Amino acid sequence: MLKKITFDNFRSFKNHTEIDFTKTNYTMLPQNVADNGILKGGIFVGANASGKSTVILAMKLLLDFLFSENDTNSDMHLCLFGTSYSYSLSYEFLIQDKIIKYTLIVDVKKSFLTEKLFVDNILMMERMGLSAKSYIADENGVSYDQSDVGKNTLFLRTLYFNTKFASNSILSDWMEYLKKSIYINMFQFNVVNLNVINPYLIAYDKSKVKIKEYLEDNGCDSINRFFDTYHFEQRIEYEHSAKGGFASFTVGDSINDKYIFFKRRGIDVPIPYSDESMGNQNLLLMLPSFLRIVENGGMLLIDEFSSGFHNDLEKLLVRYFMENSNHAQLFFVSHSTNLLSNFILRPDQEWGVEFDGEEGSKVKRFSSEQPRAAQNIEKMYVSGVFGSLPRYKEVEHEAE
Repeated sequence: MLKKITFDNFRSFKNHTEIDFTKTNYTMLPQNVADNGILKGGIFVGANASGKSTVILAMKLLLDFLFSENDTNSDMHLCLFGTSYSYSLSYEFLIQDKIIKYTLIVDVKKSFLTEKLFVDNILMMERMGLSAKSYIADENGVSYDQSDVGKNTLFLRTLYFNTKFASNSILSDWMEYLKKSIYINMFQFNVVNLNVINPYLIAYDKSKVKIKEYLEDNGCDSINRFFDTYHFEQRIEYEHSAKGGFASFTVGDSINDKYIFFKRRGIDVPIPYSDESMGNQNLLLMLPSFLRIVENGGMLLIDEFSSGFHNDLEKLLVRYFMENSNHAQLFFVSHSTNLLSNFILRPDQEWGVEFDGEEGSKVKRFSSEQPRAAQNIEKMYVSGVFGSLPRYKEVEHEAE
C-alpha cells in the first residue's frame, strides 16, 4: 500500500512536498485503516486550480510510466515557474511489512533520468542516464548499458517486464498491487456513448471495468446486489430488448446487440441509460471499479469524484470502500465539503490544497491542527482553520 509520496518542482508544486498516508494517533473509524497501519486513502479539497488533481496525477504517473502502452512524455511535468530544469518524485510503499522506496528524477533540459529503488533501505537498483545496475537477483550487482537502458523509459519498467521480479517476492507483490490500480476522471467521462473507448478510465491490469465490458463478463448480478444491499430505488438490465408499461425498446439488428436499461423499484418501465440522470450514469460507470478494487486490492484514483452525485451517495460510496476493503486505497479529489466528517473520514485522511502565488501549491493535512473527534470538521474547514479556501470577493449588495 502507498505509504508516502514526495515531489519537488512538479507541475504547480514548486517546493518540496510530502504527503504521508500512515495513520496517526486518532482512534476513530478504525475500519479506515488497513491492518498494516496504512490509511485506506484520503480526500483532497481546495479551490479550483489549486493543485488537487496534480496530487492524483503524481500517483497516476508512476502507473503510466510502468504500464502504459502509449508514450508518456516525462518532460511536460516540470514546474514552469520553478528554479530548476529537473523535478523529482519519490514513492514509499509498505509491502509484506517491508518499505519499498522508489525515486525518479527527471532532468528536462538534459533529457536525463535518474532512478533508485530500495527495500528496507537496501539498494536494489540504480540508474543514471543510460547506465544502470541491479542488485535484485545478484547482491554484487548486474550492470546494464545503453543497449538495455532506454533513454525515455524507466529502467524499473524494463527490469519488471524482463524478469517479473521472479527472484524477489516483495517486488513482485508490489508490482501486482500497482497493476491492480484504476484511474477515473469523472469530469472527462463520455457519459452517453458507451461504445467509445474512453481514456479517462484506465485499469492498469486491463481488467474489464468499463461498464459494457463488465456487464458482458459478469452480468448485472453484482451491481444489482449492491443496489439491493444499500436500498437503491433502481435495478439494471443489460438486454437486446426491454419492455414495460407503454415502453418498448429493441437495440440493433442482432440479438447480441445489448444496451443498459434502468428500472425503478415498483415501476416495471425500462429507462435507457442515455435517458437516466447524470448521477446514475456516473454511478454505473464508476461502480465496477469500486467493486473490483474492494475485492482485489490496488489503488483507486478518482478525479472530480462528486460529479452529479447527491451528498448521501458520496458518503455511501466512501464508507462502503472503507468498510469493505483491506489492502486497497481510495484517493480522490472532491469539492463536496460534506465528506469532511469524522463519521466518514479521519482528520489524517483529509488534505487541503492551496495555491500560494509564487510559492506554488502546498498541502496541509487536517490532523496537523489536532481537531477533536467531537468537532465539526466541515465547519472548521469553511471557516478557514485549514486554509485551502477560495479567496473570492463576497457579493456585497443584492441586485436591485
